[in-house]
Amino acid sequence: MGHLSYESSKTIATKTILILAFITIFEVVFALLGKGYLVDGFYISGWITGGMMILLSIVKAYLIVYEFMHMKYEVPGLVRTVLFPTLLLVWAIIAFLAEGRYWLGSRENVKNPPATESSSGTTPQGLIYELPENSL
Repeated sequence: MGHLSYESSKTIATKTILILAFITIFEVVFALLGKGYLVDGFYISGWITGGMMILLSIVKAYLIVYEFMHMKYEVPGLVRTVLFPTLLLVWAIIAFLAEGRYWLGSRENVKNPPATESSSGTTPQGLIYELPENSL
């Protein structure tokens, strides 16, 4: 903001704060409306509500980084240097959540393995098999 006057900087900051306040109020009203607190019997799907919250949070984060962290005044190389690791972090969180969901499903298969019949009439018990009584 070095090349802007104090008054123009103040005007831009005030405008950005008002936009952020409007987005936040919209988020709160949308969440309350989606849960049925404002209008009885009116509900919005959790996926739509969650998606809208994520989208609006990304918009607010962009505005904060763009204006208050002065990224709009920086050279493009520095902006990419700051934003690329952030995108990698978001990707890593999504990947870890997907991997956790896979392992949760795999764990259920270990806890409750599918029943299998043995052709020799033995019942598998881990690595130890019970032999039929007449086989000894």
